[in-house]
Amino acid sequence: MNQEDYAPEDAYEVDSASGDDAEATRRDAGEAESSRASRGWWDRNADEYQSEHGAFLGDDRFVWGPEGLDEAEAALLGPAASLKGKDVLEIGAGAAQCSRWLAAQGARPVALDLSHRQLQHALRIGDDVPLVEADAGKLPFRDASFDLACSAYGAVPFVADPVNVMREVHRVLRPGGRWVFSVTHPIRWAFPDEPGPEGLSVSASYFDRTPYVEQDERGRAVYVEHHRTIGDRVRDVVAGGFRLVDLVEPEWPEWNSQEWGGWSPLRGNLIPGTAIFVCERG
Repeated sequence: MNQEDYAPEDAYEVDSASGDDAEATRRDAGEAESSRASRGWWDRNADEYQSEHGAFLGDDRFVWGPEGLDEAEAALLGPAASLKGKDVLEIGAGAAQCSRWLAAQGARPVALDLSHRQLQHALRIGDDVPLVEADAGKLPFRDASFDLACSAYGAVPFVADPVNVMREVHRVLRPGGRWVFSVTHPIRWAFPDEPGPEGLSVSASYFDRTPYVEQDERGRAVYVEHHRTIGDRVRDVVAGGFRLVDLVEPEWPEWNSQEWGGWSPLRGNLIPGTAIFVCERG
């Protein structure tokens, strides 16, 4: 496999902006290295990300992915009316757009993110949602603190130990609590990260779980993304103590004409780009 033919979906992005000298490779990356790389990458790139995609995300809209699937219509956390009074944890919240939508429904959200700069953007938009800077693998909350938890492309694709995240979410949820998270659809790892026709031909093994790493000239990771197959993700959910209720693969809507990194109407009408896992705590 030629590295230039492959790049993961980069959490809504195609360009890492890690620096012109960053080297892209596939190699092992552990939990600590992955966490450091993610914190640094999002702190460096939060301004550009919010500038480029803020209009699509909105200030108080809950979007599950580049397809534009809106929680107001999907109701994956439950009917909007049922959210009133619920304690909700958003993991990898970025500028807390989803949490703001939840608050508008009468929920009591807490927005958590690893990146200090992303949370500064949340404050820029408004200070109406509690913000917490922390790692998803070490949630700073008591057991059974929340009724619901959600994550739209946050944390899960970037951690070396996703089962640990699942167990942490399970710990802080109350019995019967729902956990819904979206990630790049695993099948996309077999294709080049290109929005045009060149992104429609398989160029890598779907079963190669070696992390995608961008590293500096000293070999230090500046960006890490971890690949799991669909089966892996299901097993991670179960190992974390959850029951998988639904697996949603949003279709590309006719109204959405934008290209976002490797996402595009061309690819979206042919192969899935996002996978949303709807889980419940026993």
